[in-house]
Amino acid sequence: MRRLGFMRLIEGYLFRQLLAPTLAASLALGGVALLSQSLSSLDLLVDQRQSILVFLHIVALSLPELLALVLPIAVFVAALLALNRLHVEQELVVCFAAGMSRWKVIAPAVKLATMAALLTLVVNLWVEPWCAQRMREELFRIRTDLAASLVKPGEFTQPAPGLTLYVQQVEQGGVLKNLFIYQEMPDGSSTTYTALQGLITKRNGKPVMVMRNGSNEGFNSVGVLNYLAFDEYTLDLSAYLTTEEPLHFKTADRYLHELVHPDLSKWWEQRNRKQMLAEAHYRMSSPLYSITFMALALWAVLGGPFSRLGYGRRVARAAMAAAMIRIMGFGVQAACGSNPQLNILQYALPIVPTLIALKPLFANWPRRRGGFRPYSHAEPQLAEAPT
Repeated sequence: MRRLGFMRLIEGYLFRQLLAPTLAASLALGGVALLSQSLSSLDLLVDQRQSILVFLHIVALSLPELLALVLPIAVFVAALLALNRLHVEQELVVCFAAGMSRWKVIAPAVKLATMAALLTLVVNLWVEPWCAQRMREELFRIRTDLAASLVKPGEFTQPAPGLTLYVQQVEQGGVLKNLFIYQEMPDGSSTTYTALQGLITKRNGKPVMVMRNGSNEGFNSVGVLNYLAFDEYTLDLSAYLTTEEPLHFKTADRYLHELVHPDLSKWWEQRNRKQMLAEAHYRMSSPLYSITFMALALWAVLGGPFSRLGYGRRVARAAMAAAMIRIMGFGVQAACGSNPQLNILQYALPIVPTLIALKPLFANWPRRRGGFRPYSHAEPQLAEAPT
């Protein structure tokens, strides 16, 4: 019982040594990815004149997608750093000398990789689609924001033929201050509107401009000048704006059951059936990269004898292999969009390198009756240490 408790204590220590750098690497890589996403979303503030809260909401909704991308890389980087430190400082040698088998030593790393894979799977299947759909709805609302599409403060704009609009400034709540509208009719008449304030909204499902404290003057088709002062006037904008655009979710926005069983009565689903199937298999297979990258990190540090000079070559080869595997994964996903028979490669690509990387860790284990004989501290391959 004491020995079992001692082994669990060491396994817990090794797990914590791996967990801390994984969290740090995830935060660092996630911050870089979040900064990139933030820069690409700045047009919401500049062009669409949205508030900082809307901007932060959009950025926050993109976090699950970024997490699913950076978590395997964070696991790989953190595992390399932690395992290399433990091995160089001979803490792993002490574990082997205490009678721990290789599997007991690498079990915390495998446990961490499995937890990362399960977390990525949950994000891929439920969290990311939910956030993606909420973000698509928010972007759709912004894109169809009539005030943002029509008005540019301090500039004359022509959002549609026959309509010229000028607004001095836009206040909180979309209130337009000191506006000027010039409208040309198909019959050749024209009207000019001026008002102290206005608001673009919808009435009876149609876009309208509600102006207050202003006037309109214009010439009719026979050249007669008409003038009218008003406290409130409603200008119908439906002739200039089309607001019937439907909200459409892209392939990456859909849940797994929507990807596997699409509504084939719709034209878009029929046309993109293969791409949706490829996305579904990607959602299921991409969590495996966390396990693959952890296996590569274990091979880089424990896949050979102890070295006083470090493991620079093996680490470099493992990093190159991880980069190539991930890039090939994106390429295979794109290829599966046109050939569904290639979807098996989305699973084979992370699984095969995992088996290859783990094989050297157990290749020299002699079999005996009842299982594998663990290495002891007397075996030179593991016990070699600097004098």
